[in-house]
Amino acid sequence: MAEEFPLTLDWGFELPDEVFALSEEEQAEQVRYNDDLCQWGDRFFIRCILPTPLKGQDDYFGWGAWAEVEAEVFERYLELYEEDAREEPPHPAKLANRLAPYPGTTLGTRVLIQFQTPDDRPTLTLLETDKSRLAQEQRDGIDAARHREIVDVAGA
Repeated sequence: MAEEFPLTLDWGFELPDEVFALSEEEQAEQVRYNDDLCQWGDRFFIRCILPTPLKGQDDYFGWGAWAEVEAEVFERYLELYEEDAREEPPHPAKLANRLAPYPGTTLGTRVLIQFQTPDDRPTLTLLETDKSRLAQEQRDGIDAARHREIVDVAGA
């Protein structure tokens, strides 16, 4: 009998999709980035976690996705980088990655970014007015079958 391994609880993107699509040469010439931050010309990105609760568990599946933010939000994040910024009001942002398990495109989806402690990446929340499956699943959670489907489609 095959041993059952637990499913991964996260899936991360190395870079925002549009930046990842650039050639290595273009990236080297045009982009400044590390594991948390990315600047491409006058565009700014912050790596975040978009959590989707797992029904019946005290845990979540986390998309390690990038959010595109305005320059002012990026600067504010840098100001608070070493501080507990959970009390900072959420800021508007746009999802900078396509999440394969969701129909259509998630690229450009409006979200809110909530800064966290220095040890935790900011979190993303879809807007209350968003009726997409991703938004619904973030609000209501996903069951074990959907979790497996997401992991299979994402290739995690």
